[in-house]
Amino acid sequence: MSVVMEISDHIVVIDYGRKISDGTPAIIRNDPKAIAAYLGVDETLEARK
Repeated sequence: MSVVMEISDHIVVIDYGRKISDGTPAIIRNDPKAIAAYLGVDETLEARK
């Protein structure tokens, strides 16, 4: 992911064939949907919500 963030000026994030996010690396880096899809979600944090 770090290489993609460094060399891209626009990123489209796909999860199971559906676009879930679209924008600059800064936008994608802070998008909860993109983070959950590609890095996973901490289940202990999710249980606290």
